[in-house]
Amino acid sequence: MVWAFLPWCTSPFFLVHSRSDALIQWAAGHFLRACFILYEQIHPSDPFGRIMQSHFSRLQSPLRSLISYPDCKAQQMRFLQRGWTECHIVDMNEFYRSFVPGEEQKRIQALEPFDEFEEWHLKCSHYFILAASKGAASFAPPVFSRMEGKSGAVTGLKRYGHCSVLLTPDIILTTGGFGDHGGRHCRLTELHILVKHQGGWRSGNVRLAELEMAWDGRLFHTVNMLRSGWAVVLGGRKSPESPALPPLRLKGLADADPLNPVIELTPLLPVEGLVGLSVPRWRHTATVVTQEGQAYLFVYGGCTSGQSVLTDWHFLHLEGLHCQQIPVEGPVPAGRHSHSACSWAGGVLIAGGLAASEELLGSLLFLKPAGRGFRWHSLETCPPLTPRYSHTAHVHRGNLLLVGGVWLSPPLVPGVAVIDLETRALAEQLGFSSALLPMEVKHSWPRSAAGEAALLVLMLVLSS
Repeated sequence: MVWAFLPWCTSPFFLVHSRSDALIQWAAGHFLRACFILYEQIHPSDPFGRIMQSHFSRLQSPLRSLISYPDCKAQQMRFLQRGWTECHIVDMNEFYRSFVPGEEQKRIQALEPFDEFEEWHLKCSHYFILAASKGAASFAPPVFSRMEGKSGAVTGLKRYGHCSVLLTPDIILTTGGFGDHGGRHCRLTELHILVKHQGGWRSGNVRLAELEMAWDGRLFHTVNMLRSGWAVVLGGRKSPESPALPPLRLKGLADADPLNPVIELTPLLPVEGLVGLSVPRWRHTATVVTQEGQAYLFVYGGCTSGQSVLTDWHFLHLEGLHCQQIPVEGPVPAGRHSHSACSWAGGVLIAGGLAASEELLGSLLFLKPAGRGFRWHSLETCPPLTPRYSHTAHVHRGNLLLVGGVWLSPPLVPGVAVIDLETRALAEQLGFSSALLPMEVKHSWPRSAAGEAALLVLMLVLSS
């Protein structure tokens, strides 16, 4: 007979670690053939882990062994040093990718509209499943194949799914997002302003020119400033089931108090030739590129209704506000969403993202001007870029900065990746958010640092 231990009510994580260690050793010593299956938490020190600990403490079920055994390696050694012959362990991201059949993944994805990728991957990176065995129950081949692999006085920055834009060199306007409002985590309908003032930054008050107009609460949209001094808002969604949101026109009134700006927000009149852009999309990018002296908005990728990931792109002429067919050569990249894109050398740099299969992408693409059109190029960095999504990107002094986001490489969280665009050398500042960019939002799960980090990096760039 093979004994199987599936602890839950007596889970080792809810016991003082000395007693749970004794339980693990007792089971190994009293049964010749046995297996021990454990599903518990890891990575207590990053922002998500701190919120996780606080949650269980409020439930009066503190995770007593988490600090002593903070990662998969420590858990594996815990069992091997207490009489178990074999021990295999993976986090739940790897378990889902490697052991849940593709058809089952598709079935799960089709159960209901889903757009909470960040929460899902962060949660799965903080839980593991472990299988320890001894005697004839030892596993061969192994059950799992392991892959080794302070914001100051400024308020209102803790949000995600928003978009920030420079209204003037000294004013940053942030629209939308999901964050804290009066102690409640919700879609934000108030506009947020950062104003450079007396050598620092402060939050300003925003007033809408028309009282009947209000931000509609959309998330994962884009906002781009045009040469004429106004901005165009494209795409976004309120929920995965209500994504069809019309484009908006946004402008700061010149005669307003710079510390208390007045914003004009109006629907954008129907634009000719927007057949492709009429498809609802969110988690896309919109980036200014130039072709034969003309400026275009390159709208790329994103999600749309029915859980679909878009592979298309469109060129929106910024003066005439019409979509134009421009030839693009080279290998067509995989469809993606939650990637980053920023202007460079007349084209656009695209980094990371999530593919249709929920695979994290570590590619760096360059849509480069070529003759009367553009051409796709793949740029190789050294070392290779760690796959990530929901980050932001900024070009500054010949470097591409990738800020925050989500990846599957705990316990460190993404910080700032700096890519020299001439040499392609990459340097990664890991765990940046833990030290400088607080991600905990009251009554919420911690999210990617991209939102707050991007604003702070933008402030640093403007201050330098």
